[in-house]
Amino acid sequence: MQISKNILVAPLNWGLGHATRCIPIINAIISNGDNPIIASDGMALELLKKEFPKLKFIELPSYEISYPEKGQFLKLKLLKDSPKIWNAIRKEHLMLGEIIAHHQLDGVISDNRLGLYSKVIPSVIITHQLQVLSGSTTWLSTQLHLHYIKKFDYCWIPDVDGVQNLSGLLSQHNDDDIFKVYLGPLSRFEHNPKSQIKYDLMVLLSGPEPQRSILERKLLNEVKRFNGEVLFIAGNVRGKQQMEKKGDVTYYNYLSTEGLQKALDRSDIILSRSGYTTIMDLHKLEKSFLSQHLDSLNRSISLNH
Repeated sequence: MQISKNILVAPLNWGLGHATRCIPIINAIISNGDNPIIASDGMALELLKKEFPKLKFIELPSYEISYPEKGQFLKLKLLKDSPKIWNAIRKEHLMLGEIIAHHQLDGVISDNRLGLYSKVIPSVIITHQLQVLSGSTTWLSTQLHLHYIKKFDYCWIPDVDGVQNLSGLLSQHNDDDIFKVYLGPLSRFEHNPKSQIKYDLMVLLSGPEPQRSILERKLLNEVKRFNGEVLFIAGNVRGKQQMEKKGDVTYYNYLSTEGLQKALDRSDIILSRSGYTTIMDLHKLEKSFLSQHLDSLNRSISLNH
């Protein structure tokens, strides 16, 4: 008779991608007969509560990650916020000992929450960034990240090893002190080639504030000029699901995994923020897509069809 294990699954609250790519991990734990316990904060925690309402949830300290309104100030903003981030990492590491004892944990799976390593039970970190490509500060940012990754027993990389991967140089590093396991791309979706197309364009947003809201406002204005049916998913999971139809634009504040699967299946072209989880999802669905990068938020976006 199998004895069920209690596994903590803890995604970083930095957009929704870390949380959504943990959904197949959580489902795999459940399918194995074990008990996932979810820990996070903010919108990532809210999303997973909606996806798994019967599971146990723990609120962790927030990293309080936000971006400046203008992309050129990103490095300066992250540097300014770094004391808050290090403090949150320290707090969650101290909390982990209490969580292990209280919930009788058998293992920890952390998606980029750097303080959730343990010497008492096995700990895993999920990340596709073994190199943090930050321009002139790449060496320093990479070493800082590797410093924490090495504290975990295993590093699960949601990609394939080698040059034919999705994450490029980000997931490639030859540090022998890291026990690397390449999982292949993670997605909560399944490819369904038989679906009939309903929407000519789907806008799918996520990411930290205030950029998500800035991009939402800009794109809502731009899609008015698009010639075709538009499905607009704002990626704001706070509150209840809402739908609004204005002309050829159907707007949702968010969709569940099941609803989003159907929406993606029925959409011809996807316009989204270029987060890595979204890239994995669109790769799995074999969808054509347009990606909007962070450094172009302040440029006009032309969507004339």
